[in-house]
Amino acid sequence: MAYTEEEVLAGLAEIVAEESGQPASAVVPSASFTDDLDIDSLSMMTIITHAEDKFDVRIPDEDVKNLSTVGDAVAYIAKAQA
Repeated sequence: MAYTEEEVLAGLAEIVAEESGQPASAVVPSASFTDDLDIDSLSMMTIITHAEDKFDVRIPDEDVKNLSTVGDAVAYIAKAQA
């Protein structure tokens, strides 16, 4: 099942909120994982693992470093499931 970008954003917001304790409302496309959401590399890998499971995509480790904002991750996941 393909998810819309809005659905990916909502799902990612749930995952990030659960992992980081940040409110889901803070998880907006322009938010930086490290600067705005205080996500460290270990938490980021946990978030990626949960996102892979939720959206049935594969995000290689070498691509994770390019996902600096929530919007980057949403676009990547939306494209990866196509």
